[in-house]
Amino acid sequence: MDFALDDRTQELREQLLDFMATKIEPAGQVFHDQLEAMDDRFAWSTAPVLQELRAEARQRGLWNLFLPGSDHGAGLTNLQYAPLAEITGRAGHLAPPALNCAAPDTGNMEVLSMFGSPEQQERWLAPLLDGRIRSAFAMTEPDVASSDATNIETSIVRDGDEYVINGRKWWITGAMNPQCEIFIVMGKTDPDAERHRQQSMVLVPRDTPGLTVVRPMTVLGYDDHEHGGHAELLFEDVRVPAANLIGEEGLGFAIAQARLGPGRIHHCMRAVGLAETAIELMCARVQDRVAFGKPLARQGVIREWIAEARVSVEQLRLLVLKTAWLMDTVGNRGAHTEIQAIKIATPKVVQEIIDRAIQAHGAGGLSQDFPLAASYAAIRTLRFADGPDEVHKASLARAELARQAGGRG
Repeated sequence: MDFALDDRTQELREQLLDFMATKIEPAGQVFHDQLEAMDDRFAWSTAPVLQELRAEARQRGLWNLFLPGSDHGAGLTNLQYAPLAEITGRAGHLAPPALNCAAPDTGNMEVLSMFGSPEQQERWLAPLLDGRIRSAFAMTEPDVASSDATNIETSIVRDGDEYVINGRKWWITGAMNPQCEIFIVMGKTDPDAERHRQQSMVLVPRDTPGLTVVRPMTVLGYDDHEHGGHAELLFEDVRVPAANLIGEEGLGFAIAQARLGPGRIHHCMRAVGLAETAIELMCARVQDRVAFGKPLARQGVIREWIAEARVSVEQLRLLVLKTAWLMDTVGNRGAHTEIQAIKIATPKVVQEIIDRAIQAHGAGGLSQDFPLAASYAAIRTLRFADGPDEVHKASLARAELARQAGGRG
């Protein structure tokens, strides 16, 4: 087995590491200060330093790296992009948007690239790829268990040359950002169809009458303004042209699954980068702090935490890279088991590493003086995003039981 990076990935990795060290890291506090000084700090994409970083990323050829096998992006495979996503995860609030590789825009661009009509691609995909606008993906609802996406109740009813949308959504990432100009909305067009053919997706511009951004949602007290915030939305007789339908009626569930596969790779590799940052912070802290007459780094329990963290990160990285390779070689369906495995393992393990890093920092780990508390909130969210742990575990167990039964037969 050859674990070496190919020449193109190695070249991009070196360029990205230099970009992170010389541009992203010095800009971190500047970005935060600029957001705090803005009248609307959810409008993170208008921060001057971010605009400067985006211009620099374009010039360096570090733009739209996420979009695999496409004329619209860098054309990298999942395996090529994975180690790059890990690097951006070390500054997840700033690096992904600087490279135009931030969720939920990435998944929405993939949807439009795969399923959008030429007109939809020209109107919405082009400005998203260019970084001129932002977008949101509206699926989750407050009144149903959205872990089962077939539960969604938002109605999308055909009326002549239009669709009429009614329903409520929440936890819609990026929706608080005023530059979020387009929503991909998932709802039911045919409640009487087969369970996985009831749903469709339509494009709803932000300024459409009847669409209301009700309120921002906080995550463990954080408003997540650096990612454009999460929001609750209300759709009241919202009318859009029938041409705003993505693909065909009844394809909404299938499109959602196609969208979530690559997204899980992105999330998990960025989380590995987040874990690496937590380990660095933990090691630096325990070298400097003295308790009971010796540095914390000489305490047995601390050394155990550090060793276990290193082993866990290496295991996660290999599993995610294997999943990326399978997605490239046998497709998302062929990699389904591994996609579920990384989604189960990564948030849980990284959450534990961050928790121990917080513990090693003492009360400071809970404060705004270190990024660990915000990182904990972000990784805890990932145990719900793209499906909660329990759903993935149940599906993975069913697949394993079937495989074992087939082997015995």
